[in-house]
Amino acid sequence: MSWCGNPYDRSVDANAAARAWVDAWTRSWRAKDPELLRPVYTEDARHRSHPFRKPQPPLEYAAWAYEEEEGEPEVWMGEPLVSGDTAAVEWWAVVIENGEEVSLAGTSWLRFGDDGRVADQHDYWGTASGRKPPWEGWGATSAP
Repeated sequence: MSWCGNPYDRSVDANAAARAWVDAWTRSWRAKDPELLRPVYTEDARHRSHPFRKPQPPLEYAAWAYEEEEGEPEVWMGEPLVSGDTAAVEWWAVVIENGEEVSLAGTSWLRFGDDGRVADQHDYWGTASGRKPPWEGWGATSAP
C-alpha cells in the first residue's frame, strides 16, 4: 500500500519475472549456453557478477564464466524473495574448473524493467574447494 492507502500499481509481475530468471539461468548454466539468457535481460542490462568487478553485459559474463567450466555442473536455485520491482535469488552450484571441483554459493539481486526483464543485476558469492551441496532446507525461504 502507498502512503495514502492506495495499492501500488505495479506494471511488472516481479514474482513471475524472478521465476523466469531462475528458469533461464538454470537451463543456461546446465547447457553452458548464454543465449538462453537473452529473453530475461533488457538490451542494455547491467550485470555486476561480484562486488569487486566492473559491470558488463550479462550474456558476455555468462559466456566467459562457462568457458572456465568443464563437464556438467550441478545447479540449485532458491525461492525468489520479491519486493516491488526487485528480487533476490539464492543460487548454488558445483562445477569443475581447471580440473578441480569447486562449490559456488551466492545471491543475485535483480531489478526488473517495466517489461519484466532484468535491467540491473549484482551478485554476491563465495567459493569452496570440493563438492559441497546445499544443506537441507536451503533456498526454501519465500516472502510472506
